[in-house]
Amino acid sequence: MTRITAKLAAAFLAFTLAACAAVGPTRPGGPSTPPPLTVLISIDGFRADYLDRGVTPALSALAAGGVRGDMRPSFPSKTFPNHYALVTGLRPDRNGIVDNNMYDPTITPQKFTMSAATASDPRWWNEAEPIWVTAEKAGERTAAMFWPGSDVAIHGTLPSHWLKFDMSMSASARVDQALAWLDGPAAERPRLLTVYFDDVDTAGHHQGPDSSGLNAAAAKVDAAVARLEEGLKARHIVANLIVVSDHGMAPISPDRRIFADDFLDLKTVTTPTMGAFMSVIPQPGREVQVEKVLLAPRAHMQCWRKGQIPARYHYGKNPRVPPLFCLPDTGWEITTHSYKPRQPDLGDHGFDPYSPQMRAIFIANGPAFRRGVRLATFDNVDVYPLLARLIGVKARPSDGKLADLASSLVP
Repeated sequence: MTRITAKLAAAFLAFTLAACAAVGPTRPGGPSTPPPLTVLISIDGFRADYLDRGVTPALSALAAGGVRGDMRPSFPSKTFPNHYALVTGLRPDRNGIVDNNMYDPTITPQKFTMSAATASDPRWWNEAEPIWVTAEKAGERTAAMFWPGSDVAIHGTLPSHWLKFDMSMSASARVDQALAWLDGPAAERPRLLTVYFDDVDTAGHHQGPDSSGLNAAAAKVDAAVARLEEGLKARHIVANLIVVSDHGMAPISPDRRIFADDFLDLKTVTTPTMGAFMSVIPQPGREVQVEKVLLAPRAHMQCWRKGQIPARYHYGKNPRVPPLFCLPDTGWEITTHSYKPRQPDLGDHGFDPYSPQMRAIFIANGPAFRRGVRLATFDNVDVYPLLARLIGVKARPSDGKLADLASSLVP
């Protein structure tokens, strides 16, 4: 080596070492370690203020060490519409899942319900693209330990790992299955994992949101979240955890009922949904008669033509929304004298999403998030652009705004 070449080599080595020192040690997500896993956890029916009851230590610790906020559900505040809003960034009127129960004669004369075979037809879901489909198309693996729509080939794509929903599967068993999907080689692990728990929603319906049974269900799910955290740590997996719910829960009682058959001839209508709201399809030729009845002033209930639903609800343009929609005061139920449930409910949701009792939880914790942040109430569609950013895929156009959550992120 000549003297000049040796000097050049020494200079290059010094420059390289200086550059490495300036960059600092490799952080999670750098070139020598896998990027952080994004875990999206849904606790169905977990009202925002449940976190303050002192029965969820794991969730409380995540919130204290990260980000907490109240989320406003999309309208209507039901399970399927809001789970799809969270992962598409589109409100139900735009994502196509406008209710837990709906009709679309262009697909089938049969009603879509959460448990019916019709829900497995992709055509119900194809009006939007959930984040796992976008990620899979971009070459990123995903895994869904339950989530509405995750067991349907939406736009021809399923998560890399998924299971058909089974309500009998315990919370701890769901966590164990999710962790099993992460036990492969680091390069083959999913970038996104969803986990869904329904215990709190079930307890809220059957026992009421202020019951000891509700608190016990929240504690059980909290233990499952702790089990998931421990499993990730045991596997040395760095993760950003986002805990959400789809809606809250309001107490209901027999003395707060509106009997539709007191003023409406039920033979003149089809009602896809009753309860926290009522959607109404008049029989052909009965439109004027039914409208006259429903649009008249009535205590504890307001009805609209679909095109006149208040703008703040962002609802009524989708063809699947029935022609007439009635919303009672929060805590009041629309029912009939003939309806006799096997187990009367003490709690319900579907009410005005601006009601504090419908507010959903949001917790975020991990290397992408700051500590000790309390967010102002925001719309749940904002979660979608956040997920896209964490996973590293391009978000599709949506109703969500990442700016609403920007203060929670590490610069």
